[in-house]
Amino acid sequence: MKVLLVNGSPHRNGNTFTALSEVAKALDEEGIASEILSIGNRPVQGCIGCYKCKEKGICVFRDEAYLTLREKLAEADGIIIGSPVYFGGPAGSLCALLDRLFYSSGQLAQYKPAASVVVCRRGGATATFDRLNKYFTILNMPVVPSQYWNCVHGRNPDEALQDAEGLQTMRTLAHNMAWMLRNLRNSDTPVETEKRIHTNFIR
Repeated sequence: MKVLLVNGSPHRNGNTFTALSEVAKALDEEGIASEILSIGNRPVQGCIGCYKCKEKGICVFRDEAYLTLREKLAEADGIIIGSPVYFGGPAGSLCALLDRLFYSSGQLAQYKPAASVVVCRRGGATATFDRLNKYFTILNMPVVPSQYWNCVHGRNPDEALQDAEGLQTMRTLAHNMAWMLRNLRNSDTPVETEKRIHTNFIR
């Protein structure tokens, strides 16, 4: 089993990486493989609402960040997305990428356990946490809990290492992810789904 850890910060080795690394170490202790994928600091194309992905099954913008993340998501058994807090929300480049990924390739994500991890200097963590979790709860993805909301505090690189409670929350998240993955794998209960109904409020 493998968990994909997405570093949504433009800083490859910043505090978001530190938080995700704590998750990765705890997953390794559980015998669960993981990989940290950084989206980098290059400009990211946002969704333009062309709906071509509904015809082709893939976004028309075939940039490296999107294609790599899509491929890794297909291979993973679970996913954890990390982001710094920007103005009380996730990093804009991360949202631009996730909008396209989850809209065009939601079938690759359904029923895979998921969680978000956020890093802030002081505030905005819970709003960012809530925003990221919305990607999961619209696609039937079980959200993995922890002992607290998944946030770590720190501004300068490695300041997150001083947040003992935040790092413990990361480890608990990893242990819960491992527990959920094992239980889902051992379950033979099928998921019952209805045909999707779409209702527009303006007729």
